[in-house]
Amino acid sequence: MAFPTHSKYVIVGAGIHGLSTAYHLALELKAKGKGSGSDILILDKSGISAGATGIACGVIRNNYFQPAMRELMAHSVKVWESDPQSYSYHPVGYMQISCESMHQDVASIHKQQQAIDYQSTFIEGEKDCTNYMQNIFSDWQAQGITSVLHEMPGGYANNTKAMYGLADKVEAEGVRIMSGVTVTGFKQDNQGTILSVETDRGEIATDYVVIGAGPWVKQFWDMLEMPKTISIKNPDTGKVSHNVPMWVYWSLQEGTLGVDPKLQVANDGTMPPVIHVDSNAPLYSDFDGSLITDEMWGIYYKPDFHFGGIQGGAAPFIVDKDADSVAVDPYGSESPEFIVGTDFSHMWVSALAHCQKRFSGQMEFYKAEPSGGIGAFTPDSFPVFDKVRDNCYLIADSNHGYKMLGVGKLVAEDICGDTSILLEPFRFSRYAEGKLHPVSNSPFPWS
Repeated sequence: MAFPTHSKYVIVGAGIHGLSTAYHLALELKAKGKGSGSDILILDKSGISAGATGIACGVIRNNYFQPAMRELMAHSVKVWESDPQSYSYHPVGYMQISCESMHQDVASIHKQQQAIDYQSTFIEGEKDCTNYMQNIFSDWQAQGITSVLHEMPGGYANNTKAMYGLADKVEAEGVRIMSGVTVTGFKQDNQGTILSVETDRGEIATDYVVIGAGPWVKQFWDMLEMPKTISIKNPDTGKVSHNVPMWVYWSLQEGTLGVDPKLQVANDGTMPPVIHVDSNAPLYSDFDGSLITDEMWGIYYKPDFHFGGIQGGAAPFIVDKDADSVAVDPYGSESPEFIVGTDFSHMWVSALAHCQKRFSGQMEFYKAEPSGGIGAFTPDSFPVFDKVRDNCYLIADSNHGYKMLGVGKLVAEDICGDTSILLEPFRFSRYAEGKLHPVSNSPFPWS
């Protein structure tokens, strides 16, 4: 492919957000008679699904305490369901299994899921929760669980396989995908309108830019001379906090227990829902019986043939490094031990055994390989979807990303003039206006 000197639309990033936006933008342009996929060019410094998307666990769920996130996820689940074969989507469902401190939050989630017709079952009380779980897994043994929210839609997708399926749909619409091209800057006029995209292979004149760069978002934020710190208004008190860093990096802890995925089949022999557990019960080592933590902990897991075992993760931790140095390359120079966290495997496999007896004595099968990765978090840990120039749309998210396949569809509609109310709660202006998302009691910062 000859290097182009012009493309009406340039999309930066060939992960889930970039590919989804390109595909749905091509459909929107064609439907409105405003162009076609041949007007769109995707640039990626590495290749399709080479960043955060390629090592994502692939869980797809609606389970959020925040109404705006819940409605956005319900929309994305429907997009996953629209072509499960191409998207390598497994609609096995999702379960939020929680201790008493989470009970009220989860009850609220269930109530609001019913309001938007998202099918789920809510179980309350320790005895009833244990019975419900043992009807699915006979060896269920987690203690102190007082609520179970079982979402019937949702499940997971095979990360890279799904993205190559999406890339096939993108290219079938005439969109060009160019790998090995690094964006180095933008040429702008006096009003900030982007005139061209500067790359290590040359300059590309353009009418519109979409940035979907995952954890590399800070690089582009800086290229566009957006603020390094912001002010945030407290919606309850009206007090304004100043000089809050725009970006914080967290290590997303995930890994795989290298056993036969069929070890985790349900009592009836079927593949079970994705399991998420939030617990305040003391967690003891399955290796030597020592106390790992007596504070709130959380894990999620699923059988996954794509990963070759039981795959999942735990609550992340803040990366204790300079944000500017991490932004340069969130993955390139880090070892698997840094990405995952040195104590992760011990905690996670012990937590599996805490929940189900079948995982006891399986520590030796943990696979020491890169997973999870680094996430670029906004000040409130929720995404920003917004125009940051009159012809530049920013999709700033690398911690909720994979499950949000539908965001690209909404962004494409937004670009073509059909603004969605689902995206309004995620505008950059929410910080100054104090229109923040409510915070739950979950140990996970994105919940």
